[in-house]
Amino acid sequence: MNRFRQPTNARFALVLGIALAIASTHSNAEVFQGMDVKVEGRGPAMIFIPGLNSGKETFTDTCAQFKARYTCHLLTLPGFAGNPARTDLNNAFVEPMRDSILAYIKAKKIDAPVIVGHSLGGFTALLIAEKAPNVPKALVIVDSLPFFPAIQNPAATEASTKAGAEMMKKQMLTQPIEQYQATAVQMVTQGMSNQPTRLPQLQAWAKSSDRASTSQAMFDLMTIDLRGRVAKIKTPTLVLGAWAAYKPYGSTAESTLQIFKSQYQQLSGVQIKLSDSAYHFISWDDPKWLYQQSNTFLSQLKTK
Repeated sequence: MNRFRQPTNARFALVLGIALAIASTHSNAEVFQGMDVKVEGRGPAMIFIPGLNSGKETFTDTCAQFKARYTCHLLTLPGFAGNPARTDLNNAFVEPMRDSILAYIKAKKIDAPVIVGHSLGGFTALLIAEKAPNVPKALVIVDSLPFFPAIQNPAATEASTKAGAEMMKKQMLTQPIEQYQATAVQMVTQGMSNQPTRLPQLQAWAKSSDRASTSQAMFDLMTIDLRGRVAKIKTPTLVLGAWAAYKPYGSTAESTLQIFKSQYQQLSGVQIKLSDSAYHFISWDDPKWLYQQSNTFLSQLKTK
């Protein structure tokens, strides 16, 4: 059975710490092209991009592990998790976000950042590496795929998914706000995290996210196919996946790994690893494993 045999919109929603007391680290916050940015740590840059409707707290604990050696740039994208929306993103979201992050890197004179992206953030990281292959030093993609509709139907194409994506977007924008928010909260209640204490945060993010931004972001994820385009990416890439939330639907580690391998087969040199226990928010559910896998991957880059 396909590991993702569940309501389609629920899966697309997927496409929804420990502070180190080091005197020499720094922390500051700003808004750049609608992105809420918090910077802390020291050393080479790591840019953290959260997923659909998610805030920068997705990676707070991950940053805590790295900030003695890296400068963390923790983002919250416009319209997500209570961050004010940008009105110019109603007809395109992920590609403008790609361009805004590249503009941020240029404006801050950041050299060769490691880009860490979760879900939609991972998809955006792939777009960055495709458009600007000389910018990132490395990518860490957390539970994200090049074409989400192909989870359900490997034969799906951008053309075949467009009508359904348009219908979904229209429904999301026109249903009563109470119904929309109730659905959004329900979609993050199951399969997102194996930590019950995290659910209130996810539910608050779902309710406080701008639905025009959310619906457009989901439309983009349903209609942009990067499976072939990842062949252009030359950036060393680590992909960290999860499968445990879908065990009741027949998912196994082997079947999940095959999905990831199939979608990333044109990305040369990609490393793919699966957590044994995490749900979608791997940074919360299996933080030590995520750190260990990421740290090993980055350490290998330094020796080459």
